[in-house]
Amino acid sequence: MTQYVDYGWTFSEPDHTQAYLLESITALLPPLPQARPGRALDLGCGNGWISAWLAARGWHVVGVDPSASGIERARASHPGVRFEALSATTDLLERLGVEPFDLVVSTEVVEHLYAPRDWAAAAQAALSPEGTFVCSTPYHGYLKNLLLAATGRLDAHFTALWDGGHIKFWSRASLSRLLTEAGFEQLDFRGAGRLPWLWKSMVLAGRKASRHRGP
Repeated sequence: MTQYVDYGWTFSEPDHTQAYLLESITALLPPLPQARPGRALDLGCGNGWISAWLAARGWHVVGVDPSASGIERARASHPGVRFEALSATTDLLERLGVEPFDLVVSTEVVEHLYAPRDWAAAAQAALSPEGTFVCSTPYHGYLKNLLLAATGRLDAHFTALWDGGHIKFWSRASLSRLLTEAGFEQLDFRGAGRLPWLWKSMVLAGRKASRHRGP
């Protein structure tokens, strides 16, 4: 997340983080800790919509994003949640001055990144032992790509004319490999939006490995 475009976030729900993700995210969330408040990091929080949704479910949330307009809108819309203008780096805990999180969530972020391994490493470093990482990104698979090609929509879908748009296109296999390399295990997958195998997005969750040996 070191290179980005400030998208000019609004106060409304962002176009790329819609309610269609919530059912799949909910299915992959860990249970809230019983003895203390559950702590969650929203990595690439945009205008804070997902952060506020998590907070309403009982999580104590911190949202970070390099977008100035996103953090401005998030703070104005959700004053009960802490938001900071920060990028995804492995020293986030030190920069925030907090203990490791039980949960890191990052929705529709990784497709915008030049260095996705840095993003995955930041999520891993921010988690407590055996913490859970839940992320989403647009889904790409054989049947969906074949349908896009057959209907003449492939060029529009993979457009190069969207400033600050998607620069990486993930399949379940490639995203799973990224998370495994970063030290996540027990991966779990859910499709989100549209019909099975033509999903709009996919949601993947992983548990932080107790001992990570690196790629």
